[in-house]
Amino acid sequence: MKEIAITDFENLKIGQAENAGAGTGCTVLLLGKEGAPTGLDVRGGGPASRESELLKPMAAAGVIHAILLSGGSAFGLDAAGGVMRFLEERGIGFDVGVTRVPLVCQSCLFDLTVADCHTRPDAAMAYEACRNAEKGNYRDGNFGAGTGATVGKALGMAHCMKSGIGSYAVQAGPLKVGALAAVNALGDVFDWKNGQKVAGLLEADGHTFRDGEEALLQKIEVVENKFVGNTTLGVVLTNGKFDKTRLCKIAGMAQDGYARAIRPVHTTADGDSIYAVSLGDVEADQDVVGALGARVMAEAILRAVRAARSAYGYPAASDL
Repeated sequence: MKEIAITDFENLKIGQAENAGAGTGCTVLLLGKEGAPTGLDVRGGGPASRESELLKPMAAAGVIHAILLSGGSAFGLDAAGGVMRFLEERGIGFDVGVTRVPLVCQSCLFDLTVADCHTRPDAAMAYEACRNAEKGNYRDGNFGAGTGATVGKALGMAHCMKSGIGSYAVQAGPLKVGALAAVNALGDVFDWKNGQKVAGLLEADGHTFRDGEEALLQKIEVVENKFVGNTTLGVVLTNGKFDKTRLCKIAGMAQDGYARAIRPVHTTADGDSIYAVSLGDVEADQDVVGALGARVMAEAILRAVRAARSAYGYPAASDL
């Protein structure tokens, strides 16, 4: 098994756009002219999403044409219109006779408390991300949907750290499996291989770690609003041939990668979601791809925090 780039998949283009000053951005995955089968698994209690019903096994759509990950919380859902316009202009979408309707699914993370809460990803920013996908401008770190991402918010924003977006992909024979993760978790992030904490809740000195899970467990009082800026968004990519029903299961297995790398995870204050996309025709075992999906997702989360740089007053793992 060898490592490959997240961009080494056919029928895929990834582009990013951001407003660094405002602390927000978006990452778009364009899934080829014909679209691609896609599944979705949501474990967090507070998702902000668009067209997620399309990905349920009983829905008629067999493919979608793009996935958009963005900041802006629910306000950011307006951005998908820019992806639709970009694809319609190129004749990509479901043929309805008079035009083609692109099927675009979107998930947003909460970054409103990082910089300018009134500047959010919009249709213009998403359109720019699509244009950048044509050029191939994807990078790990403080870019795209990871621009305003932070982690370790069990005690609020005052003790958290800067995170970002990360990726990791592998190839075993003809089979490719990769993951992309915009990491904006309430919990702390750990190296899944050795259990070492890499980023998360900090002590008052701003330099040493505090256990975020323990901090939560010490407070049994009901907290009505923990929604201070969370959600990890992930996409598993494979050239294995699967329909969306099987991809929903693969996405569910990939959630194990979240659990390996983030603690606590899947809380009511997170909107943790994972898409799984089939980009090829390689015959592969579903459980093998699901297990690999969990592994590459855990590594993508780790790379997201390691690639991040300090910003908006929040230190990054590279600073510690």
